[in-house]
Formats: sequence, C-alpha cells, structure tokens
Amino acid sequence: MDIDFHSTVLITDKFEKMKAFYTDVLCQSIRYDFGNCVSFDCALAIWELKDAYPITRALGERYHHAPNKNIEICFETGDFDGDVKRLKEHGIALLHDVAEETWGQKTIRFYDPDGNIVELGESMRCFCRRLYDSGLSVPGIAEKAGVPLRAVMRFLWV
Repeated sequence: MDIDFHSTVLITDKFEKMKAFYTDVLCQSIRYDFGNCVSFDCALAIWELKDAYPITRALGERYHHAPNKNIEICFETGDFDGDVKRLKEHGIALLHDVAEETWGQKTIRFYDPDGNIVELGESMRCFCRRLYDSGLSVPGIAEKAGVPLRAVMRFLWV
C-alpha cells in the first residue's frame, strides 16, 4: 500500500470563526483557500459544513454542536511565554492554564470556536533548553523527558 497522511480536517458550521481563530490567534498560514475549505501549511484543514456533502448526511445530528472529546490539536512554539500572553489577550476559553507536564514541557490547553481542545506547548528545543538552564544535566533531561540522550543533545546544540 502507498498511503500518505494528508491532513487533519475539522468540519465546522462556524467556518469563518474557525478560520479566523487558526489564522489570527494561532498564526497558521493558509496554503490553499477554496472558499468553503482551507488547508494550512501545518497539515490542518477546515471544511465548512454543507448539507450536500456525503459526510454531513452520514453524520446527521451526531455532528451538530458536539466537539470531538477524543482529539487534541497540538502546536509547539519557541516563544511559549510570549504566545501564551498573546492567547490570553484574545480572551481564549482555557481548559487549563500553564502547567508543567511530568516530562518537563510547559503546556496550556484551550478551546477553539467549535469547542475542540487545542494544546500549545514549548518546542522540544525550548523546554530542553529551559531545563538545562535551570541546572538539570543532559542525562537528567533525557531521563525526565523520556527522550534519548542523543536527541536531547541535538535539541540543545543544533
């Protein structure tokens, strides 16, 4: 089989709000805009819910106003504190404020306009650097983060 992953698609009846959220708040660049469907450079897509679509008919009432409770859309950033500040200035509804995960990465989780969970976390390079700068050794970071030693070294010095 020659199957390639293409994208994650969020189907919405709040198309313009969702498009604005991902472009204006999360600063995602649109690769293609087909009017009722946008694809972002990050492999996320948003489709406007249309009655004529087979998926809409198949989902029926199961779709409407039921955000997906079993998916989290994850983003990472090298400017975690600055981006968190910017998110809060937009008045985003938070699932939880900034927290440090057991492996050391700082994250914040919030909701998009459809109620899907979105995570913003420190990039691997960012959180490894923060742990290193706080005095944790490279082997200590590898152990805490559950990341191979070579990967930690690459994140710190490449």
